[in-house]
Amino acid sequence: MTETTVDLRAPELCGPGHLACQGCGATLAMRYALKALGERTMIALPACCWSVIAGPFPYCNLGVPVYHCAFETAAATASGIRAGLDMQGIEDVTVMAWAGDGGTFDIGLQALSAAAERNENILFVCYDNEAYMNTGIQRSSATPFAAWTTTTPETSPKADRKKDIDRIMAAHRIPYCATASVGYPEDLMRKFLKAKGIVGMRFIHILAPCPAGWRMPSDMTVEIARMAVESKVFPLYEVEDGVRYHITYHPKRPVSVEQYLKVQGRFKHLTPEMVAQFAADVQERWERLQKECASS
Repeated sequence: MTETTVDLRAPELCGPGHLACQGCGATLAMRYALKALGERTMIALPACCWSVIAGPFPYCNLGVPVYHCAFETAAATASGIRAGLDMQGIEDVTVMAWAGDGGTFDIGLQALSAAAERNENILFVCYDNEAYMNTGIQRSSATPFAAWTTTTPETSPKADRKKDIDRIMAAHRIPYCATASVGYPEDLMRKFLKAKGIVGMRFIHILAPCPAGWRMPSDMTVEIARMAVESKVFPLYEVEDGVRYHITYHPKRPVSVEQYLKVQGRFKHLTPEMVAQFAADVQERWERLQKECASS
C-alpha cells in the first residue's frame, strides 16, 4: 500500500480552552482527526465526554460546526446533515459523527447499523476509552475482560470479552472500516485522509486512553496507547468493502500483554489465571486477523 503523506503541523482546529481532563486521549484523537479532515467538516456530537469537552454554549473550542444531539442518534443526525447538504448541492463537506464507546457499541448501535445498512455517505468515529467515563466510569460493552469499573468492582470484575465492533461494522460490507490509536498519529491521520476521499459509510475506531478511568498517570496516555498496539491488544488495521483486511502497523517492540495490563490500576486485581486468559484471547484474535489479511 502506498502511504499517504501526512502533516502533523497542519492547522489546529481543536483549540485551547476545552474542558478535558489532563492527559485525555479523546482530545488528542479529535485534534489529529481535524488536522486530517480540515475546515470543511461538520460534526454530529452525541452525549459523551466530548459534549462536555468542547465547552458550554455559546463557546466551543472546535473550529468547525458542531451539532449536539441525543445519545443514541449520532449516525441518524449525521445522515440528516448529509441529506441537507446534498439538497443544497454542497458536496465538499465531510460529515462526521463523533461518539464514545457508549454511543457506538451500546446506545448508538441501532442508528449506526441502520446507517451502515443504507451506506450513508458519512464518517462515523468512535473514540474508545472503554467505559462510560463521562458519567462516572461505568462498564460498557467496550470494557475489556476483567477490567475494573464502578459497576464492575474488583470483587466482581467484568466477566465478558470486549465487543468486536470492528467486525460488526465490516460485516455490513461498508466501503471502509479502520482502527487507529492516539499513540500513532501518522497512521491515524492517513486513515482519516483515506476516509475523506471515499463516498459511502466509513467507520474509524480510535483507542483513546482515559487516565481517570484506566487508573493511570496522566502523562502516560500516549505510551499506554502504544503499548496496546505493540502487545497486540489493539491491532491497527483496515477493512475495505468488508472483505479486504490489511494490517497497517506491525508491532516492533517486545511488549507483553502482562506489561500492558500492569501499568493500569483498573487491572491490578487480576490473578495470573485472568492474565493468561486475557493474553490467550489477544493471541487468538491476532492470529485470526493475520489469516484474514492473508486470504484477502
